[in-house]
Amino acid sequence: MVPLKVLTLVVAGPTQPSVLVLQPVEDSPAGKARIVPIWVGPTEAAQIGIALEHVKFGRPMTHDLFLDALTNLDARVDSVTIYHTKGQMFFSHLVLNQGGRLITLDARPSDAIALALRQDAPLYIEEEVLSAASFPFLFRGERQTEEELAEFKTFLDHLSPEDFGELS
Repeated sequence: MVPLKVLTLVVAGPTQPSVLVLQPVEDSPAGKARIVPIWVGPTEAAQIGIALEHVKFGRPMTHDLFLDALTNLDARVDSVTIYHTKGQMFFSHLVLNQGGRLITLDARPSDAIALALRQDAPLYIEEEVLSAASFPFLFRGERQTEEELAEFKTFLDHLSPEDFGELS
């Protein structure tokens, strides 16, 4: 399994899918990386964005309610693993830890990642899924300028699920 981090979330309009961009946490040659784009719906993007920004509301949102229930059952999110891809669809496991006992649940990556981000739980991807679903991306220098970030977002805006063909 390869550790992942969220590189960015590109939020589109209410009727278009957004793109969650994941990146392996790995030693890669300077300025080079692989990215894994996952298309998510507007509601899912909003939940991930809320988790990334650590936004708190007066009343619990669905993901917060789920985490409150876990806490009251003496459990917490242990990790998320993206273990399979079929076409543009990704499959993940949400791993819970309850008193040292690991419980694995099938979950959509968007939901699992939204929960993991809220509890600072690690994200992983199986190496074969990373190989099949990732794209190379070059970073120029140690820091990115606003222009380079805009160029990256333009690149993502012009990608469509059809660009990926059939991934098995």
